[in-house]
Amino acid sequence: MAPRVAVVTGSNKGIGFAIVRALCKEFNGDVYLTARDENRGQDAVKQLNNEGLSPKFHQLDIDDNSSIERLRDFLQDTYGGLDVLVNNAGIAFKVDSTAPFPEQAEVTIKTNFWSTLNVCDKLFPILKPHARVCNVSSMGSQMSIAKCSPELKAKFKDPKLTMDGLKKLMEEFVSLAKENKHVAAGWPNTAYGVSKIGVTVMSFIQQKELEGREDIIVNACCPGYVATDMSSFKGPKTIDQGAETPVMLALIPPGAASPRGKYLSEKTVQNWG
Repeated sequence: MAPRVAVVTGSNKGIGFAIVRALCKEFNGDVYLTARDENRGQDAVKQLNNEGLSPKFHQLDIDDNSSIERLRDFLQDTYGGLDVLVNNAGIAFKVDSTAPFPEQAEVTIKTNFWSTLNVCDKLFPILKPHARVCNVSSMGSQMSIAKCSPELKAKFKDPKLTMDGLKKLMEEFVSLAKENKHVAAGWPNTAYGVSKIGVTVMSFIQQKELEGREDIIVNACCPGYVATDMSSFKGPKTIDQGAETPVMLALIPPGAASPRGKYLSEKTVQNWG
């Protein structure tokens, strides 16, 4: 019997690093720290080795389809599948970024939504029974859905919304942003916030799509305002505190009735939107 295995995307630093640290202590199986850059990833592994922990490393760039496929094939060949997936990798432009908003919209949606979805599309077929998936979203998704027009909010909250429908909404935002028409069309003026709306709603839809498979659970979560590169180290939470909710979702015991297809923060289900 192959050992159980967990993968955390974007985990050579910040919240992802802390998630790996916690899983090394609490998960009964192998834990993979992943990073785009192999040297940074190996350095992060050594740092955890110095703490007496034993994560493994695999290169992963979620923007690179072949990189995702190499990880998938490795997991299938070595472990017969995947038990835990934490989709933590993501990007955010700084508040003082001089990049034009159309560029911010296209780049942010591409990585945070499309690349995360591609990781799921590639790895979900190898999820084992009782697998757990945590998509790391943000409080920005809640703040941004609140700023959407009533019509747009209704589309995102429609329980009948399909993944194809969600994809069209994400495409619509980028297209409108390129013409600077997104605000007039009822969208919030935040590329990061919209990308995380996408991640949250994606999670709701994925749980419905996976209901026919044995006890696979997908949730989205907000780790909180954490002191990381992404927040310019302004958040009050440590990375280990930020890891608490994602780790809880990664370790939901077999057969648990809830949470399933929910959005959580502070380890509690939230009424999203």
